[in-house]
Amino acid sequence: MSGATITVLCLALLALSACGNTARGFRQDGAEAGHALDDATHRVLKSTSK
Repeated sequence: MSGATITVLCLALLALSACGNTARGFRQDGAEAGHALDDATHRVLKSTSK
């Protein structure tokens, strides 16, 4: 393999791992936002039922 091929493969691997980290981060952020919304909803419903 030539040096250029190895360089291109390494850059592609780096880009793919960055995309995986970004997707994982979006999933975690979405889950945290969902939990925060659920907690806020429960607090509002609890305060209005008193």
